[in-house]
Amino acid sequence: MKPALIVHGGAWDIPDEAVDACKSGCQRALGAGWTLLAGGGSALDAVEAAIMVLEDDPVFDAGYGSHLNLDGRVECDAIVMNGATLRSGAAATLQRVKNPIQLARKILENCPHMMLVAEGAERFAKEHGIKLCKPEELVSEAEQEAWMKCKADKHAAEHHRGHEQGTVGAVAIDRDGRLFAATSTGGTCCKLPGRVGDSPLIGCGCYADSEAGGVSCTGYGEAIMKIVMAKTAVDLLRSRVTCVDPIAAADACDLSSADLAAREAVHLLGKRTHATGGLILLDRHGNPGFAFNTPRMAYGYVALDGNFVIAV
Repeated sequence: MKPALIVHGGAWDIPDEAVDACKSGCQRALGAGWTLLAGGGSALDAVEAAIMVLEDDPVFDAGYGSHLNLDGRVECDAIVMNGATLRSGAAATLQRVKNPIQLARKILENCPHMMLVAEGAERFAKEHGIKLCKPEELVSEAEQEAWMKCKADKHAAEHHRGHEQGTVGAVAIDRDGRLFAATSTGGTCCKLPGRVGDSPLIGCGCYADSEAGGVSCTGYGEAIMKIVMAKTAVDLLRSRVTCVDPIAAADACDLSSADLAAREAVHLLGKRTHATGGLILLDRHGNPGFAFNTPRMAYGYVALDGNFVIAV
């Protein structure tokens, strides 16, 4: 089977001055993942490598560069899911793990449970060879400045690059047909300590089923959870999707089944919750799809000819 890879760096009101940085991050993430896939590597290795690039880039709300909670600390969440077994590994409210996707993978492969949180998750990380960092090592200068402004002048969207949105994700299929999806986030700014959004929740921020496809979501977590958006999109891939968007242009529904499933899931998000977000997906054949109802979303995928398609 021909490998496939798609990544995203979040759906939000990305300002003009951040567009190039978002494109560059997605380009490098695709490069890291595709190098492995093109060389015969696994989809699991590819999504981990791609997301680690995004977690290390402060332009994205994941890992280093995550939004700060009400107490001025980073709390990260991440998940990875195996489409063949329907098993996932997820971690939430991490304060001392530089690359949360690495811990999500360790949980997937080595833990009898599918989700660990807080101190217990960090203990598991240390026991399985992941070095813990100091909490302040995850705080970027830009987010520290934004948090200080919020503290002094209430909680204002203009202090942030992606005030309510963010998150990064990847979906990959390797030459053996193995499908994995993954999502990582720092959550929303000034969230209550201990808050967990959609990102690490199976079926909400991420879902993979080799019989249909894999999805990674981004947007307002509390709304995405209401419609279980990742699972909803995968279910739309299972059957012939009918375009129901009443405001679509006449030819807007003349899309691939992958793009149409993505579009209809995001349409449902807006219709039922009046919230914003987006998603990326691969169907079981490796066809990419994406949709968002925010002003912009950073994403990229590998086209059939092997070229990278990057957009914001």
